[in-house]
Amino acid sequence: MKELVFEELTLRQKLGMVFTGFLNSWAKSEDNEEFLFELIKERALGVVWIQQGARDAEEMLEKVKELADYPIIVVTDAESGISTKNGDYLVGRHSAIGNTGDPKNAYVFGKVLGAVAHKMGYNMVCNPIMDIRPGFIRALGSDKEMVTEFSAAMAQGLHDGGLLTLGKHYPGADNPLGIDSHMTAAISYQTKEELIEDGLYPYRKLMEQDLLDGIMTGHKKCVNIDPDHPASMSKKVIDIIRELGFEGVIMTDALCMMGIKALYNDVESKGYAIAAGNDTILPFTAESRKEFADLCEAYDQGLIPDDVLDAAVKRILEAQHKTLSLPKDVEITEEEMEIFRNIDKNGVYAKTDEGVSTSLSRDGKYYFAVVIRNEMQIGSDGKIDVDTFSSKWHYPLKIKQKIMELFPNAAVKFIHEFPSQGQNVEVLNESLGYDDVIFLTFTEPLSFTGKERLTHRLVTLIDAMRMTERVNTVIHFGNPLVLEDLPHMPRIIVGNVSEKSVEATLEVLAGEYPAKGKLTCEVNFK
Repeated sequence: MKELVFEELTLRQKLGMVFTGFLNSWAKSEDNEEFLFELIKERALGVVWIQQGARDAEEMLEKVKELADYPIIVVTDAESGISTKNGDYLVGRHSAIGNTGDPKNAYVFGKVLGAVAHKMGYNMVCNPIMDIRPGFIRALGSDKEMVTEFSAAMAQGLHDGGLLTLGKHYPGADNPLGIDSHMTAAISYQTKEELIEDGLYPYRKLMEQDLLDGIMTGHKKCVNIDPDHPASMSKKVIDIIRELGFEGVIMTDALCMMGIKALYNDVESKGYAIAAGNDTILPFTAESRKEFADLCEAYDQGLIPDDVLDAAVKRILEAQHKTLSLPKDVEITEEEMEIFRNIDKNGVYAKTDEGVSTSLSRDGKYYFAVVIRNEMQIGSDGKIDVDTFSSKWHYPLKIKQKIMELFPNAAVKFIHEFPSQGQNVEVLNESLGYDDVIFLTFTEPLSFTGKERLTHRLVTLIDAMRMTERVNTVIHFGNPLVLEDLPHMPRIIVGNVSEKSVEATLEVLAGEYPAKGKLTCEVNFK
């Protein structure tokens, strides 16, 4: 490996150092790959994002390793772990880890992820997520002390496994309106002092332990600090972490979100991002040639001062240098793999009324109403398309198979998140005469979908059946706070968004596995 020397870099190389290229099979472009490979050969690309889980991610990693004779930063997001051709190393997002109640699970998650990802060719991941968000499956929890403890454990595991950390989403401010930054800029009303004490608490503590190599700036507007710009475009907000002593690399979140695109054109967003204090921009599109040209145009227009560009380049080079000292070929013990494999199972939570068992008799006659996405088609033969979501966890036919395996006298009905009139009629009529009706519901914070809620029509159906005590059990996957909309339920089981967690909730219901999980937020169940 040849480390790049700042004084020897051309202007094109400097601009390339603060650019994050994007390789992803579901946003594939031959021109995109050709251009990025050209930049790598020129030693003019500081960071490349290779989307883990994409069908040709491992081939792309090999290609980059083959071309790069300098320590280019290779990064991806890995909130659930990492997917490989030889086997998935995944859990049900950060909430699955938090729900175990034991930071050892966070450490093991980080170490396993680090060891596997490093062998694949990555040297940095966008973990841990340090947002303090009640019920949010992408967050470890709702308490700053707990989020800090679990984040530190995960970051240490990542370091021990062989990866640099990139904590997100800075500045971790609250989001009282629940706005999705993919749709428009989120808003926080916290003051600088409140922010430092609250959202930045995990950042400060990890900095003290030298566990934070980088951060990702989010598109949240802290209106009482900078009323004009989202954090990712705000020098006032980014300066706060620098004033606190952070010297690591700073990357923007994806600039293709509406939280940015609705406010700035493509040249402005790149120029303002670097000028504000980000060290690298993440366009997150397969149009790298155009995106890089926009960055160059921003420089030509004077949006990026030379001293700011130079400082960003030096921090990127320092991060590249750090990758050379990462541990290699880290071994994972059998005990660690056992802990990792059981994170989803041990994060399952159950709540029942006094005298009500968590489990049901396997010989009983039960009617399971399994909620699926509205976009899915239910065929006349009862078969449906595979539901992969964003993280490949909800497979209705597999769920049905598991239910019938555990409860052979059961009936299974698939209904949509927003059930049709016909589906409501069928559920109400078909479920007559069963010992219990069990609803399997879900929420998942997909991009561009906004706030998480169960649909009013689904809640109305459950409410109607509860009035005559025909439904006594709800199994929910995802954010437990949405269950506050439901009527009182004698038995509630909460799992995470992964196949293993789905299976585990049903095993808990069948009495085959204990519910060991803890909710990381307070839920006002009726």
